[in-house]
Amino acid sequence: MDFYSILNFLVRLQMNNDRNWFHEHKLEYDEVRADFENFINRLIVPLAQLDPDLGTVTANESVFRIYRDIRFSHDKTPYKTHFSAFIANGGKKTRFAGYYIHIQPDESFFAGGIYNPDPATLESVRNEIYHYPDEIRSILDNRKFKKTFPELSDEDRLKKPPLGYPKDFKEIELLKNKHFITHYPLENEFFLQDGVIDRIMELCKIQYPLNAFLNRAVKG
Repeated sequence: MDFYSILNFLVRLQMNNDRNWFHEHKLEYDEVRADFENFINRLIVPLAQLDPDLGTVTANESVFRIYRDIRFSHDKTPYKTHFSAFIANGGKKTRFAGYYIHIQPDESFFAGGIYNPDPATLESVRNEIYHYPDEIRSILDNRKFKKTFPELSDEDRLKKPPLGYPKDFKEIELLKNKHFITHYPLENEFFLQDGVIDRIMELCKIQYPLNAFLNRAVKG
């Protein structure tokens, strides 16, 4: 994997985020995107052995477009300045929990879980937590998990308990979550050293128990 070329392209795109520059460097973009997709396809092989819920997902289903939707945004720059993929059963538009890879100079990270679930999926996850609070707590408090992912995202967290759940439920704070995702920052050097897939897989192995719990909820 030529991650140096990917990072180098993204640095220059960040400084020249306009359609003329991108058009002039389209062939280079096609090459680095193909390299990123190849990396994702290679990662899927061991990841599917770890997590049978992935099914037969491919990089083509998982990798996000670089083109930004600027219709309702104050930021009118036309391109994202990162490459990213969400590896899950059904690809990036799925309801299922998965594994997210984000490559951006000085802002790369790994994440996992479910982001912005639809109301039915969110309710299924909350029900699963309500019926199996000790199981979800043992996952989140696992020593290696806690060291890697100290907290789930509190983005959009409710200020009050969701309707239908007792306020004295011992995991009521967890039920206030709108998203169930982890976050682990990655330095540029993470991608420039050998064994990237093995090191990503170590994070996936730590993430897997949470994803398995969430996907059990989604499947009902």
